[in-house]
Amino acid sequence: MTSGEKRAGAKRDASLAAGSGRAERAKTRLLLVEDDADLARGLVFNLEHEGYRVLVARDGAEAQRAMKGGGDPVALVVLDLQLPDGDGLALLHRWRVDGSRVPVICLTARSQETDVVSGLKLGADDYMTKPFGLAQLLARIEAVLRRTRSTDEATSTMSARSDRSGPGTGAVAEVAANSIVLLGEVRVDLASHRVHRPDGEQELTPIEADLLRYLLARRGRVLDRSELLKSMWGVERRHETRTLDNHVARLRKKIEVDPARPRFLVTVHGVGYRFETG
Repeated sequence: MTSGEKRAGAKRDASLAAGSGRAERAKTRLLLVEDDADLARGLVFNLEHEGYRVLVARDGAEAQRAMKGGGDPVALVVLDLQLPDGDGLALLHRWRVDGSRVPVICLTARSQETDVVSGLKLGADDYMTKPFGLAQLLARIEAVLRRTRSTDEATSTMSARSDRSGPGTGAVAEVAANSIVLLGEVRVDLASHRVHRPDGEQELTPIEADLLRYLLARRGRVLDRSELLKSMWGVERRHETRTLDNHVARLRKKIEVDPARPRFLVTVHGVGYRFETG
């Protein structure tokens, strides 16, 4: 094969991949909750250009109606925390209390960065500080959706195995083995996101559960921050490590008996993190 033929083949492969990505995005319904009309208009234009279907809500009331409305379910929400009729965090809290696990990316002004921790506690999957780059937002959306699809597919596969095999069989034992993680005195149920600790029960947010799964699959390895950012959030920039560090800190508080002296999720200074086997 000549170099020209190789280049042509690579272009065909890239074109097919792009077409497949657009076809997948055409099935994906996003909800943008943003009261700034100019910003919303620009985001909608670019998101639709990428192939997404986009609903726009200008305030919390419209967002609530959009979430409860008919038609295809919302696959992801981009949520501004400053809304004209209330706090975006209160809206997020209401959705989580109602049982919604739809992934949420929060938009926050620089003066609101203290709200980031609150958002993560309530189950936000990611956040971005205004002003932000469009390419970065698109990468974050795609990364969150990719994680969500992977988790849903894994759950469906395990459920199907369990249904086929019936209770008390090896397949059910396999589901239990894949779902229950024992970390010393702490028991984590990855299927239900519940953490059973000596001092009580807590619940993992969807992103915390995904991060724990990723770390468990690579236990014993030193994971560079850039690898984690790329795999979990679709970004590689070093200055974005605050996103990762915040999630790691939250996860430690739930799975470590003594988060100040972690036994399992340890920091490798100057590099990243390692999940110890115990």
